[in-house]
Amino acid sequence: MLVKKMSDMGVRSEHAYTAAVASIGLSFLSWVTSRKKEDASLARADRWGIFVGQWAPTFFGLGLALKGYEDGKR
Repeated sequence: MLVKKMSDMGVRSEHAYTAAVASIGLSFLSWVTSRKKEDASLARADRWGIFVGQWAPTFFGLGLALKGYEDGKR
């Protein structure tokens, strides 16, 4: 239902795939920034990178679901 609504609103699978790739880069950037700028442990930087890194599979999954609607399979 949510994916159909997104598709009806004009969100395309390419948008989700782009967001997934961008989140991978953002994950690395947040890890590096947290490691260099914060006065905290390496574990905290790792947690920031992992947190943002978990967005990528979500966006890839949305991209696949949207692709199904674009192909008319659903």
